[in-house]
Amino acid sequence: MKIGICGSEGSFSEEAANHYCGKNKIEEADFDYLITAENVLTALDEGNVDLGIFPIENSNGGVVIEAVHAMACHNFEIEKIFEIDVRHFLHCRKGCTVGQIKKITSHSQALKQCRMYLKRKWEDTEIEEYADTAKATKDLGEGRLGDDVAVIAPEGCAKLYGLDVLEEGIQDLKFNYTSFIAAKKK
Repeated sequence: MKIGICGSEGSFSEEAANHYCGKNKIEEADFDYLITAENVLTALDEGNVDLGIFPIENSNGGVVIEAVHAMACHNFEIEKIFEIDVRHFLHCRKGCTVGQIKKITSHSQALKQCRMYLKRKWEDTEIEEYADTAKATKDLGEGRLGDDVAVIAPEGCAKLYGLDVLEEGIQDLKFNYTSFIAAKKK
């Protein structure tokens, strides 16, 4: 089975896809990292993937607007709606210290889910939206973002992209659930 994922390798959507496969006893699945819900639903329309996984709502950050806009433009069948607990980590380049951080970037949903933390601990730091949490960590690890940038992303991104973790569990709510849709072609 080929599964289109709304995110890069290491993203929460990949975690959701792994969760979905485990719960549904899918042992053979190839993931196609498509970054956006629009790309996932387009790939589904065109028959390039068998299943699409993308987030729809978070218990703290609310509706994922990008997904709603994409859903309005495509016909698909909802196979399942399920949720996973989302924990955010603040990643930086190896050896970077808190005092060196001038900018924090991540997907808009991650920023919403950590807004009180950011206000409390990083009030004078520039905050910038990025297309995907895991893509931001990949770009940071590959030197495409400055050494003074930190990224909010899943825990596994640190090892995957050679980064340090500055802080863990930075989401505002202890229980921070995101609902995902597993979509099939109609």
